[in-house]
Amino acid sequence: MSGEVATQAYPVERLHEFCRRVFEHFGVPFAEASEAADVLAAADLRGIDSHGVGRLHTYHDMLALGRINPRPRVSIVRETPSTATVDGDNGLGLVVGPQANRIAMDKAERAGSGWVSVRNTNHYGIAAYYPLRALERDLIGWAMTNSTKLVAPLWGGERMLGTNPIAIAFPGLEEPPVVVDLATSAAAYGKIEMAKRRGEEIPHGWAIDREGRDTTDPMGMMDGGALAPLGSFREMGGHKGYALAAMVDILCCVLSGANWGPFAPPFALRQEIPKRSVGKGIGHFFGAMRIDGFIEPDEFKRQMDDWIRTFRATKPQPGTPGVMIPGDPERLAEEQRSKNGIPLLPAVVEELRDVSHLTGIPFA
Repeated sequence: MSGEVATQAYPVERLHEFCRRVFEHFGVPFAEASEAADVLAAADLRGIDSHGVGRLHTYHDMLALGRINPRPRVSIVRETPSTATVDGDNGLGLVVGPQANRIAMDKAERAGSGWVSVRNTNHYGIAAYYPLRALERDLIGWAMTNSTKLVAPLWGGERMLGTNPIAIAFPGLEEPPVVVDLATSAAAYGKIEMAKRRGEEIPHGWAIDREGRDTTDPMGMMDGGALAPLGSFREMGGHKGYALAAMVDILCCVLSGANWGPFAPPFALRQEIPKRSVGKGIGHFFGAMRIDGFIEPDEFKRQMDDWIRTFRATKPQPGTPGVMIPGDPERLAEEQRSKNGIPLLPAVVEELRDVSHLTGIPFA
């Protein structure tokens, strides 16, 4: 394991402006480009470095080759008062996702709950971004997405599923919200990339190599290997992560008509293109629920405060900082990074400078 790699901090506003201008460079309208940059900035602020500006070069490459539509006509192709199927017209997931999420929230406000499955879209950033928007409207929000195959099913020796994250957020009254955001793989692919950039090994149980053997070498996974499902091995609960990933795949893709499992299209140029298609693009799934459909909102939030405080008061295990509430690490990261800037690795800075060179948009 190598030592820490020095980072350089950048104000989030500066990174946001650069991302917005890059998206506009490819014809994405200002408002949509700004919202797409919002999603990336949220990832960086919350400490999810694998899904922030470190992904911008990939978006640039896909837009430059015409693999993503910069001006999609997002449309509802089937609906009821509380449900919809949305076609994203092969737009940026960072554009399609927020629009589909708003449809789910609008339906929830009118009908009590709203559920939207999305096809023909692309990578939508961090899953937590979407339920956090629901909190702003006093709703409980859900978000899921499938992604390019990177994960082996339990006892499988090849990539068949995406990292297929799930996010849900619950508001408190005086306490911060509970924000669940997790990949259904043992680790996010971005963490493998970050370990490679740092010259570090990855923990046992995160991945297998092309022969199906456990590996701690990031390249062992990246060169034909696969991520393990959440829980890793059978005796550690890997069957549960596999089942959750299957659930996400079905809600996002089979339900909407997107490409499921190993047929999901690639997000990055170096990723394998599936030999056939079973649907349209990547798939997402959004949900929103009105709290007052179940209980008085303030009573719910008071109970949430009690829930949060009770769990924080849990006796800690020796040698640990004690129980944290889902969303605590990201909230603390956001507090620090809002003040101190976003720490970027040299490799990420070089990628952004390359985007600057290719587009003519300044990035010092």
